[in-house]
Amino acid sequence: MTDPAPRPILAGRKALVVGIANDSSIAYGCAKAFREAGADVAITFLNEKAKPHVEPLATALDASIFMPLDVATPGMLEAVFERIAREWGRLDILVHSIAFAPKEDLQGGLVNCSAEGFARAMDVSCHSFVRMARLAAPLMTEGGTLFAMSYHGAQKVVPTYSVMGPVKAALEAACRYLAYELGPRNIRVHAISPGPLKTRAASGLKDFDLLLNEAAQRAPLGELVDIMDIGYTCAFLATPYARRMSGETLYVDGGVNIMG
Repeated sequence: MTDPAPRPILAGRKALVVGIANDSSIAYGCAKAFREAGADVAITFLNEKAKPHVEPLATALDASIFMPLDVATPGMLEAVFERIAREWGRLDILVHSIAFAPKEDLQGGLVNCSAEGFARAMDVSCHSFVRMARLAAPLMTEGGTLFAMSYHGAQKVVPTYSVMGPVKAALEAACRYLAYELGPRNIRVHAISPGPLKTRAASGLKDFDLLLNEAAQRAPLGELVDIMDIGYTCAFLATPYARRMSGETLYVDGGVNIMG
């Protein structure tokens, strides 16, 4: 008699994934990996323009909660968590995969970045994660895992990354401090640092194709990562197999970050 198929390791878990723009999004890779591992997913979309690109993906993943979310609009974030509390009564996993800086501030170099542009980039890309953590923690009654997406430009200078370097550095620091503050509640927090990927968000970076080619050439594994590499890493970190890991910045980049 053969052994029964193993129970999906995230069966019964509830995951909120913020940041899907299309099927090339890192957030979509995370949501898909969570579903493969048995979790239920809630998915948000930025606005009505984005909805037609995200809704088919949410349908394919059987997302029981599908809502608009622009973190810069007062009340929208609270509405998402209110619905999760009402329909699920709990939350186990949260993925924050959103970032924004005005194009002129992103492409003009840090020294030319306006105060307004810097503040907006920090609010959307970093402080919104803190706000999400504040709302998620009361729903993580049995512990949970929070993820934020970073990039190597937070640790080392990537010339084309501009204002997003300091902003992502702040995000990584926020993850460490949240890991400390939420640790007593058995809530673990990680920053994930993927290698360069062809996503819509990355397309706004100057000379991004050159960055992709350089990463592929320098990676010890000899190739770029894809969205499912990121998703499977987050799925693993959300399981009991990673129960004693928290506050880390984890690179998923084929080893590019170790190269001089």
